Amino acid sequence: MEDFRIEKDSLGEVRVPRNAFYGAQTRRAAENFPITGKRPYRAFIWSVAVIKSAAAEVNGALGLLDAAKSAAIVRAAEEAAAGTWDAEFVVDPIQAGAGTSHNMNANEVIANRATQLMGGTLGEYRVSPNDDVNMAQSTNDVIPCAIRLGILWRLDELLSTVGGLGQALAEKADEWDGVIKSGRTHLQDAVPLRLGQEFGAYAEAVRHDRERLVAAGQALLRLGIGGTATGTGLNAHPEYARRMVKRLAERTGWKLQEAGNRFESMQSMADVAQFSGSMRTLALTLVRIANDLRLLASGPASGFDEIRFAPVQPGSSIMPGKVNPSMAEMLDMAMFHVIGLDTAIALATQAGQLELNVMLPMIANDIFEMMHVTIGAVGAFTERGVKTLRANPAKAEAMLDRNAAIATALNPLIGYLAASELVKDANARGRSIRELAREKAAASKLIHKDLQRPVTVKEVEEALGNLRKMTEGGL
Repeated sequence: MEDFRIEKDSLGEVRVPRNAFYGAQTRRAAENFPITGKRPYRAFIWSVAVIKSAAAEVNGALGLLDAAKSAAIVRAAEEAAAGTWDAEFVVDPIQAGAGTSHNMNANEVIANRATQLMGGTLGEYRVSPNDDVNMAQSTNDVIPCAIRLGILWRLDELLSTVGGLGQALAEKADEWDGVIKSGRTHLQDAVPLRLGQEFGAYAEAVRHDRERLVAAGQALLRLGIGGTATGTGLNAHPEYARRMVKRLAERTGWKLQEAGNRFESMQSMADVAQFSGSMRTLALTLVRIANDLRLLASGPASGFDEIRFAPVQPGSSIMPGKVNPSMAEMLDMAMFHVIGLDTAIALATQAGQLELNVMLPMIANDIFEMMHVTIGAVGAFTERGVKTLRANPAKAEAMLDRNAAIATALNPLIGYLAASELVKDANARGRSIRELAREKAAASKLIHKDLQRPVTVKEVEEALGNLRKMTEGGL
């Protein structure tokens, strides 16, 4: 038997693989766009399929679509949403503008499967991809709606993953509350703080970024479905848009609402750009934290060595025993990629013209990739990175003992300038501040800045003796 069938579209005949559930327009797109070799993300297949299912139900209820066709489309679309027909979605993410190829890929797969369910064969189209599956729809309102739904579909997973990282950092903050170490500003010695305080700040930063993701997700609940080609709702029943949003809300359990202006919801991808921007902000935070952890774990012999990652793989093909901060390095690479995707989305968002943004396929691919990469990278970093960290209190305390910045605690006694001279003297002699300050106080060489009398050894001891007190503020 021949391994293809002949289908026709508005441009003529097309050879389609005999057993393919897609049709002529999908085949043309697959041939036209051999760009990346990638397939659409599961979130994009799911979201378009859910829209097709809801549309068949709504159009059936409105008496515009035959009941048997409506039931077959709903079942076929639900199968597609569940992942049954993922292999049939073959159009490259970089394709013709607006996403017509992806929309038609869904229409043809669902139409062919619905035709089968009605007793027909592939390519017979007892259910039409355009007239039935795409009834009351246009690529121009389906794809912007699908992008929003696709983001929301993975949002809980993203929030859970980011929340898990924040929790792991907070647990380290609690565990290490008693580890006192040198602070560093400008990468130079600064006054002491607790390792727990350092990690508490990381945990709080991640929590704030999670809150930004939640807030950005709220704007995605506004749907412009029903606008059809330009926002006017041409070829859609007057009740269609309202019923579609209601049905999609019932189907997903989300508090979806009609867009206040369907023209705006089709012209503008600002809501998606805002969500992308919140992911970029998270990425920037994660790069900063990963780089801090790499620095704190540097060495061990010639670096800070205040924390240590568990070894997850050998660190060198030539240096025996070398261990690298592999999970932090991975996170950096992943987040650099996310930041690049956000830049692409920003450029695509401003590239919309008049009634449509034709860059929608790229926006869809890149926002779903941002989420996919972030979920994977953050989850791995949490489990195989943060949770494996161990503190090295002995190293932290040893470096703090040599930290001249603890002289700041003497400012209330001897003043900033005298304390500066003490630091210079200690550095020049290779002495610790505590040791030299006690010696000078014993020799009456430290003068109280207000009372103009020698500072006592006891006063020096009180100022420098309780390192934890220095991390709690106050005099």
